[in-house]
Amino acid sequence: MKKSISQNAKAVLEKRYLKQDSSGKVMETPEGLFRRVAANIAKADKIFDQGAKTDETEQDFLKMMTNFWFLPNSPTLMNAGRNLGQLAACFVLPIEDSMESIFETLKHTAVIHKSGGGTGFSFSSIRPANDTVMSTAGVSSGPVSFMNVYDVSTETVKQGGRRRGANMAVLRVDHPDIEAFIKSKNNRLKLNNFNLSVGITDKFINALKKNTDYKLINPRTGEKTKTIPAKKIFQKIIDSAWQTGEPGIIFIDEINRYNPTPQLGKIEATNPCGEQPLLPYESCTLGSINLSKMVIKNSININRLKKTVHNAVHFLDNVIEINKYPILSIEKKSKATRKIGLGVMGFADMLIKLKIPYDSPGAVAQAEGVMSIISKESKNASAELAKKRGNFPAYNKSIYNNPQTPFMRNATTTTIAPTGTLSIIADTSSGIEPLFAVAFKRHVLDNETLYEIHTLFAREAKKKGIYTNKIIKEISKTGSLQSSDHIPDNLKKLFVTSHDISARDHINIQGAFQKFTDNAVSKTINFPSAASKNDIKKAYIYAFEKKCKGITVYRYGSREKQVLEINKTAVYDDRIKSNRPGGKVSHTLTEQIKTGNAICPECCGPLIHEKGCTICHGCGWSKCS
Repeated sequence: MKKSISQNAKAVLEKRYLKQDSSGKVMETPEGLFRRVAANIAKADKIFDQGAKTDETEQDFLKMMTNFWFLPNSPTLMNAGRNLGQLAACFVLPIEDSMESIFETLKHTAVIHKSGGGTGFSFSSIRPANDTVMSTAGVSSGPVSFMNVYDVSTETVKQGGRRRGANMAVLRVDHPDIEAFIKSKNNRLKLNNFNLSVGITDKFINALKKNTDYKLINPRTGEKTKTIPAKKIFQKIIDSAWQTGEPGIIFIDEINRYNPTPQLGKIEATNPCGEQPLLPYESCTLGSINLSKMVIKNSININRLKKTVHNAVHFLDNVIEINKYPILSIEKKSKATRKIGLGVMGFADMLIKLKIPYDSPGAVAQAEGVMSIISKESKNASAELAKKRGNFPAYNKSIYNNPQTPFMRNATTTTIAPTGTLSIIADTSSGIEPLFAVAFKRHVLDNETLYEIHTLFAREAKKKGIYTNKIIKEISKTGSLQSSDHIPDNLKKLFVTSHDISARDHINIQGAFQKFTDNAVSKTINFPSAASKNDIKKAYIYAFEKKCKGITVYRYGSREKQVLEINKTAVYDDRIKSNRPGGKVSHTLTEQIKTGNAICPECCGPLIHEKGCTICHGCGWSKCS
């Protein structure tokens, strides 16, 4: 490989991505992995041109991966060029109001989880609890009961033998069982393989603004069951999110305003982390550009960025062809719309290199600027592919069917995913999140512990002559620089962490990226433990005003036990090896140092520990001892 990898990246690759023999011995190098993936994905060129020479394409793909300019989603890295061959991360499945549909979808869910994908569902079509069941003259148990059935099934199926499945459950805010849904994860021993999102409608928002009632609708009959104050339900959502971080909310009508193929149906659900709204049976392949690697000599290299976008779109469109879909109906729907989701990681590191504080107007301007380029160039790249390969089959039923866009290969081209493990591999900050600590201990996979201190901070501290054991020990206590009397103000402003930043500034960044993103944006809005319920209420309203498609909040300490915490006593230990190339000793955190933002290896969401299991609050990833 042209670029050496960190010790953390090596550990994650060996545990999850590299080929292993039957005894678990690693049989592949990181360079071998990237060569395997590049060669396999490049082969798709021959599907469209039998005479195509794929060597050049393979080298383009290999270069951007080995330089960590771009990485595809985890299933592609794991499975490309291998027998399983399932390369997509995101799926949405339909659930209709019948036992046949509920359990047929449950079967499909198990198949998808086994192949390495995550699943999203809307339970909004299921009749409410205690409603009439004509066939048995009994009463229904309601959507929450079936969510529990799906949760138990997920618990027994590991994704591709590497990780447990993750689910998203969506329920519309006008469903009669909405109150039961909102509080369904307040019992923390249930639904640990699910994220929850309430589907907020425009009607609900309008009722909330006017402080009036709104209707709850029985999906079986389409008729009103009762009216209820919007303010009451909104407060219940806030109360639960303040207490546990669940449920999140998605603005379902805002999502459908940007549905690229409205004639194919309405979007009702998203993937487990919420960034990928999909129609039933659609899947989407994702990949992320490392913005940190786009900075050269204190400025963004626009040419490198544009070229990487074009190569990444080519790569992701090829994935759609090479992918071995777990279910035929998913293959048909996915190839009809050919949705891809090109996103970013390393945004916080990019800002640091550009000397721009994350919580500043300059950061918002950079977010809009860089994402507008990615949006424009990804559409240009998709159009170029369409001229050679044809428009996506549902093009005539899409918003693109007009003289201004005669060619479009993919119904969507952009998505902002969380990039949990990808950012570890690329040794950069996760997605568009700020730093969650300048120094921290990371728990990943099989209860393994990885230690880190931020490379760019270490570099700046050494330049200023303040990189001492005493200073590192001091900042290790919280992960933040803000309480230190020994750190210059310019570094404090530049190296802000997630809990140093106001909710409003978090949302400003999310809104800036959403403005130029086809699908949605994965982002955690962090709150300190002392945050009030009114603070969360304000964040929800502000997110709607900024035209975000959803919002996930997490108040520090809102779980009974967090795997990662701040304000714990530091035990300083020089014996901990650096995670950086070369294996030199680095002054960093010991086992008692934990950081404020939860750091799931998949999505960097909050982690909790229950009954011997480490569970991700954000995407459903879990590991049991």
